[in-house]
Amino acid sequence: MSSFIEIKNVSKVYGKGDGAVYALRDINLEINKMEYISIMGPSGSGKSTLFNMIGALDVPTAGEITVGGVSLPELSPLELSFFRSKHIGYVFQSYNLIPHLSALDNAALPQIFLGKSRDEAEKRAAELLDFIGLGERLHHKPLELSGGQQQRVAIARALANTPTILLADEPTANLDLKTGAEIISIFKNLTKQFGVTIISATHDHRMLASSTRIVWIDQGEVDRIECVEDLQIDEGSIGDEKG
Repeated sequence: MSSFIEIKNVSKVYGKGDGAVYALRDINLEINKMEYISIMGPSGSGKSTLFNMIGALDVPTAGEITVGGVSLPELSPLELSFFRSKHIGYVFQSYNLIPHLSALDNAALPQIFLGKSRDEAEKRAAELLDFIGLGERLHHKPLELSGGQQQRVAIARALANTPTILLADEPTANLDLKTGAEIISIFKNLTKQFGVTIISATHDHRMLASSTRIVWIDQGEVDRIECVEDLQIDEGSIGDEKG
């Protein structure tokens, strides 16, 4: 079976000559469809840069990234924008909801941008919000919702256009333990329910048990890749994690 996402010899360099800084250095990674990958690493390791490359938010200085056979570095800025809107859903640490819009309108917005009718967009948004437990709060605005509820709206919005990839950037960082656990439970079921491939950039070890594999990034390079089923994960800690 061929990989869904293929990253081959990818480097990202900022600056030139003696002042050049490598954010990524010769990264190779293959991700299968409906996998749940957690990208881990200390601040400044290149974790976020790799995350942005997969999400077509940035382009490599060298190397190749293909998603479903589509070469991302070969796309024009306009083509990249369309690719993101059609194929990628984003869940951010800070929710990024529009304050004056209701939960329903926030979740419907990506579909309207792609030309769906308002009725069609609102129908799917309502179904997604109901799925994640906010069916009774469709018309509440973000400031009328808790942090966990806002993150649920963000998840519904990310799924609105039926993406093939869901990118989650520190999705539990602003949440307390109980609420974070609820969000993790939602993520755990998304690959089965919606057939999406999930890539999460995270420092939260609680999210790892839901993953298929963990990609550890250090100093711009892949340090190691581990299958979660081979690890002993207990209450948010990893038995053989490097110090």
